[in-house]
Amino acid sequence: MFQALDLFGFGSNFINMNRYRSPLVSRYASKEMSYNFSEKKKLITWRKLWIFLAKAEKALGLPITDAQIAEMESHAEDIDFEEERKLRHDVMAHVHTFAHCCPTAAPIIHLGAMSCYVGDNTDLIALRDGFNILLSKLARVIDRLANFAEEYADLPTLGFTHFQPAQLTTVGKRACLWLQELVMDVRNLERARDDLCFRGVKGTTGTQASFLQLFQGDHDKVEELDKMVTEMAGFKKAYLVTGQTYSHEVDIHCLARLASLGASVHKICTDIRLLANLKEIEEPFEKEQIGSSAMPYKRNPMRAERCCGLARHLIALVGDPLQTDSVQWPESTLDDSANRRISLPESFLTADIILSTLQNITEGLVVYPKVIERHIRHELPFMATENIIMAIVKAGGNRQECHEKIRVLSQEAAAVVKQEGGDNDLLARIQRDPYFAPILGQLDALLDPKTFIGRAPQQVKTFLAEEVRPLLEPYKANMDVKVELVL
Repeated sequence: MFQALDLFGFGSNFINMNRYRSPLVSRYASKEMSYNFSEKKKLITWRKLWIFLAKAEKALGLPITDAQIAEMESHAEDIDFEEERKLRHDVMAHVHTFAHCCPTAAPIIHLGAMSCYVGDNTDLIALRDGFNILLSKLARVIDRLANFAEEYADLPTLGFTHFQPAQLTTVGKRACLWLQELVMDVRNLERARDDLCFRGVKGTTGTQASFLQLFQGDHDKVEELDKMVTEMAGFKKAYLVTGQTYSHEVDIHCLARLASLGASVHKICTDIRLLANLKEIEEPFEKEQIGSSAMPYKRNPMRAERCCGLARHLIALVGDPLQTDSVQWPESTLDDSANRRISLPESFLTADIILSTLQNITEGLVVYPKVIERHIRHELPFMATENIIMAIVKAGGNRQECHEKIRVLSQEAAAVVKQEGGDNDLLARIQRDPYFAPILGQLDALLDPKTFIGRAPQQVKTFLAEEVRPLLEPYKANMDVKVELVL
């Protein structure tokens, strides 16, 4: 199963060049995430919420007929967008539009409700559904990266601290460092999704006064109404307390988790870009892909660069709900809606394309073992000096004397590398020095890269078995979807 990803917009969406369109939709994001935040889905959801409300009110004794509900259900997707221009109020425009479609049901549409009944509840549904889309995509990225880590679990490679050569690790162990962050992100997104509650049926300022009036002061029926609509919408519970809106602290929690995902992806893709510079690992590169308009030999890591650029946007977006929540007046203020129309969808759309692109990268990572081996050869003689000293001591030599010998030879070899641009010839210098004659037969074993990687292969095996594979179990049904980049 393939999911096409049109990176440059050369598809059915490539129309109307006279108007700005967000590249998150026109150029990048998947159809499913674009639809999740579309006007059509929003308005269909509004109508479903009106239907849920009518059904629950009828079940609790209000004079609503089966015919009225059937009429509403038959027109749930007949959307007309023109009325909003006239009334300048989106909810009332679509109350009117729905009423035009459903003349029999018109008197009971939106009965007792206010704008945030459909607005906020629809936002919460979109957040929940958005998390479900992202979690499936993130699981696929983890699956591909886990396969990569397993394949290269025992391939030695230079470790880098401060991006300077350090003790060896393995290619698979480094991938597990990436995986560990993504595993944390799965848990964070699941927690954010599962913590979401429904705003439910709360009325104008959250007091449920209008519904209490409808049910002639019967508090039990108002509570049951709230519970019934919440369950119809697929939520386990509603927030017990709201103002006119649900607390925008909820938006902070959601977007903070997405920002954290953005940071993880930025780190991973930065590592890939650095390793591409070393020619050790590269992202996929198409047969006819052009890396540079000026330098035809270049293979720029454009996918990883795109992930990094979009990840910065995703990280920055969490500032919006932080600001919005901090300036909400007692029960609400309307300066939240314009901001949230942008920040909430953009966060999910941005995370969506980041994960789609990262999936494509992890499905086609290319490793160059010979280059990795050459880099190890350049640095390993320096790293092996402690092993050589210990071998000399075991052969009856003096540690301090051996240390001084190696220090002098190391400085000479370093000068060849840094001042003359030559190869690291420390090993050859040691082999020529009669002092080291007692251990020359051990040098190959002392310099075997696999003796420098510690328990990295075992750590990979354990981590994948205990942390990664069990985490993927709930997502197996969607694991075979691949992303095909349409360039």
